[in-house]
Amino acid sequence: MKSINEIKKIAQECIQIEYDSIGKIKERIDNNFAFIVQLLLKSKGRIIVTAIGKSANIANKIVATFNSTGQPAIFLHAAEAIHGDLGNIQRDDIVICISRSGNTPEIKALLPLIKNMGNKLIAMTGNLKSFLADESDFLLDVSVEKEAGINNLAPTSSTTAQLVMGDALAISLLSCNNFTNEDFARFHPGGTLGKRLSVKLFQLLHENSNASVDINASINTVILEISKKRLGATAVLDSDKLAGIITDGDLRRMLENKEGASDIIAKDIMTSSPKIMDKNALAYDALVFMQKKNINQIIVMSNQKYVGIAHIHEIIKEGLI
Repeated sequence: MKSINEIKKIAQECIQIEYDSIGKIKERIDNNFAFIVQLLLKSKGRIIVTAIGKSANIANKIVATFNSTGQPAIFLHAAEAIHGDLGNIQRDDIVICISRSGNTPEIKALLPLIKNMGNKLIAMTGNLKSFLADESDFLLDVSVEKEAGINNLAPTSSTTAQLVMGDALAISLLSCNNFTNEDFARFHPGGTLGKRLSVKLFQLLHENSNASVDINASINTVILEISKKRLGATAVLDSDKLAGIITDGDLRRMLENKEGASDIIAKDIMTSSPKIMDKNALAYDALVFMQKKNINQIIVMSNQKYVGIAHIHEIIKEGLI
């Protein structure tokens, strides 16, 4: 068994080799790359990404990134394509073929079929003298000096280079398409990031969220309202206008500081300048604000009218962190 220091050295060497490979990929971003991005932007069809072996795993990830950033794409396995799946390619689609060697039998069988269909073909290969490089209309060079593994066998640096080039394409397209936070939320409604960009405060309010008492309400009424609505607070209203907020912390401090609490009314212990947010504010923004201010509740308003109280626990339960 190798020692701890030997294992650390192996891992560090692996990362360094891949790091150096990516640096060389950066130097190959030229006018040809920019032209390919423009070609994809102008296309009326989808992006078809095809590959086989380990490159197919990378192709699947690139397709997922394209789709998640608003660029329609599908993955087409090279072996399956020549056994019936070639029908997935439509007239206006642009095909990106990924292969380290560019000479696998499946790729050699597939490319003439794509060419006969008239689709534009972009090669992403590490072998600039391969069949794939020769047959393609456009070429993305993802060649690497060596793989990170022993005996230069396991695809490591080469697949990393493919992944990085795919990300470069996706992010370039995203930027050129003026992809916004709202677009991201639309394509990621179920994920944490999507929720942060889409869930509004009013969506977290429920039937007990509208805790409120009159400004002249007795302390007993205040306690009952806070207990009943289970928000740890209640809004204080003066003729339907927001006057303040009373939290359970305010109640505890009152009991600690006053002996005769029976004569106290809501306005005596309320905070007259409560923290408020509009009902259409993002729940995640409210969460960040509450954490910054070290508070658990925030008043939700709509057109200067009281709507309810949002509790930090409801936001956390929504899965925004």
